[in-house]
Amino acid sequence: MRINQSSGMEPYGNVSGDSSVEAYKIGDDFIQIKFYPSTGLSRTNYLFTYESAGKENVERMKEMAKEGRGLNHFAKYSMIGKYSKKW
Repeated sequence: MRINQSSGMEPYGNVSGDSSVEAYKIGDDFIQIKFYPSTGLSRTNYLFTYESAGKENVERMKEMAKEGRGLNHFAKYSMIGKYSKKW
């Protein structure tokens, strides 16, 4: 898995208008989520991989990211501690 941390981020659609997700990046076996800095998180970028979060969860987050709906809540509350890396 190769991840270029500084490029390729897509803006999050934020259909509800109240998400703290700013952008995301999808790879074959991962999703990187960038949160706005003011959300109270210790870091703004979180990497979820098949290995750290499970394939089913990562694929679900990919779909949510593309739809612009549900990713904030799912990542913050269902994926606690299941990230591979944060920065």
